Amino acid sequence: MKRCVPLEPAAEFVCNKSSVPPLIFQMPPEQGRRALEEMQDTSVYKYPADISSVCVNTGIWGSIPVYFIGPRDGKIRNIIFYIHGAGWVFGSFHTHEKLVRELSARTDSLVVFPEYSRSPEAKYPTAIEQCYFLLSHIWEIMGNCFPMAIGAPLTVAGDSAGGNMAIAMALMSSMRRGPCIHKLLLYYPVTNACFDTPSYRQFAADYYLYREGMKWFWRQYTASMEDRNQITASPLRTDIDCLKCFPPTMIINGQADVLRSEGEAFGERLRCAGVEVTALRIQGTIHDFVMLNALDQTNACRTAMDASTEWVNRLK
Repeated sequence: MKRCVPLEPAAEFVCNKSSVPPLIFQMPPEQGRRALEEMQDTSVYKYPADISSVCVNTGIWGSIPVYFIGPRDGKIRNIIFYIHGAGWVFGSFHTHEKLVRELSARTDSLVVFPEYSRSPEAKYPTAIEQCYFLLSHIWEIMGNCFPMAIGAPLTVAGDSAGGNMAIAMALMSSMRRGPCIHKLLLYYPVTNACFDTPSYRQFAADYYLYREGMKWFWRQYTASMEDRNQITASPLRTDIDCLKCFPPTMIINGQADVLRSEGEAFGERLRCAGVEVTALRIQGTIHDFVMLNALDQTNACRTAMDASTEWVNRLK
């Protein structure tokens, strides 16, 4: 098909393949989860890592698996608390394994990866409360499992819906006097329950992530408009004064992505609050371009991973 913006060949292939009905958001959640898991069975290079997991009881929010991905040499310079995306409905350690292995290896980081309870079975705010419980107990967990990581700089990161929840972690940590977050890394984050932005209009269909798909994801995640209005669900609505405490933040968006406008708007809002922001728009690519195995060797993914790992590694 003729597109309004040219895409890298691999991104074009993914768009065409994902446009064949039934679309993933037209499937029952369990079927959609299997479809994404199978898509991520695609062969891809995975950086060496030491991987372990535990089950953590988050109190009234239930027990969830937590994965730890560390450098093979055991030298830990950073901690990355990573929250996966895929619309609050899909996604797992398997779907994000190649991404978090690369982050760990290239930044000498211990990546803490919660497999939170997904929607629609678990509605807002279950997932963010589970993640915040883990984040608020991060040093206790480190002391019990990885004492060599105690005191390492803490980056909170996430992609898409996980980026949305990563922002929620920064807000909740500020409001509840939680752990100090040194950096916030966001790949194409969801920041607002609004579907009438320039990028939503331009890329509404046939660019992998559909506007109707995002409406469906929001319906699975939230039970009401009141939920959607909460700043931990739609952080673009946060008062600027409440953003002044945010750590240095990197936001990376793809050109042909319905979420691009709101991701860039959140970066501008942080900058208005006086936060140090590094924001990139990567041309010729689509949503999920750092997560999808099929896009790993695209110029877009390599550029984003080079930029984000170098940024995490900076001493500042």
